[in-house]
Amino acid sequence: MMGISIVSVIILLGVLIFVHELGHFLIAKWSGVGVLKFSLGFGPKLVGRKFGETEYVVSIIPLGGYVKLLGESEEDELSPEDEERSFQKQSVLKRMGIVAAGPLFNFLFAIIAFSLIYSVGVPVSTSKVGSVLEKSAALRAGILKGDRIIGIDGKDVSRWAELVDIISKSNGRQMKLTIDRNNKVHDIYVMPETVKVKNIFGEEIQSCKIGIAISSETIIERLNPFLALVEGVDRTWWFTKLTFLTIVKIVQRVVSPKTLGGPILIAQMSGEYAKQGLIPFIFFMSVLSINLGVLNLLPIPVLDGGHLFFYLIEIITGKEINVKWREMSQQLGFFLLILLMIFVFYNDIIRILGN
Repeated sequence: MMGISIVSVIILLGVLIFVHELGHFLIAKWSGVGVLKFSLGFGPKLVGRKFGETEYVVSIIPLGGYVKLLGESEEDELSPEDEERSFQKQSVLKRMGIVAAGPLFNFLFAIIAFSLIYSVGVPVSTSKVGSVLEKSAALRAGILKGDRIIGIDGKDVSRWAELVDIISKSNGRQMKLTIDRNNKVHDIYVMPETVKVKNIFGEEIQSCKIGIAISSETIIERLNPFLALVEGVDRTWWFTKLTFLTIVKIVQRVVSPKTLGGPILIAQMSGEYAKQGLIPFIFFMSVLSINLGVLNLLPIPVLDGGHLFFYLIEIITGKEINVKWREMSQQLGFFLLILLMIFVFYNDIIRILGN
């Protein structure tokens, strides 16, 4: 188990870091900016080779990576020829494009990966009733275990997710369910009940239920390339919104910061998904890629979002942020990042000890 976790997390982080840094690298090259180093990992160099002006490096600490651009620091001494190719001499929009490319490539990776998953096929729960709860609206209406709900108010349904979505948004009005029972079709009228349930963040919300439970029956749903791409975009957008909302809920103290995990938790989860197969592992990698993209867009100095925030101020004010202020804010951002890393490591250790 430990071996699988280690290998899977190295592959996972390696791919996601490579994709992120590749975004910076390609857009910098496309913009005519010199790239001095492309590094996967931090710290001492394990292996490296130089092609042209760029040195490609794999370093010992696999918790990130970086692309070193020509003239990235204002203190770099450059020849007149290199000045034109330096990062600092580019327009603010070009600099923003290079910085934003890393997170955007993480989202692009997720879209492609999700599209691949839906092209290959995903298991989907059918609308077959697994059980009927006691004293429920479904029981009073005469719904039985094993019934297959094939329509609601004249609209065809075949997936459990469709069924739940329609019922939850019914506002408690009476609904006509078309039931397939032993290959005989008939209609049943049911009045959903409004109940309090907890959402994904543990908050109490009101939802409409009829009191049926999902069955174990699934089918493999495959989409053509175009629909798979549409679904890939939709899934990526959904997880992006969820990640942003989770950050907001943590700030609002709705979600406990103790739920945050670090490299140890990622290693454990990647090992679990790797054991389930390639498709679940790619799914987990896609979700993590979205998380990485979102976190890098936060307006925290040192992160890509912090640089983008400075460039946005530059566009509004018409002048660059004072170097001294920028360096101070980056030091503060680096300090906060270190504190966050310590905190998530602490959460991981506490989680292991608790288990």
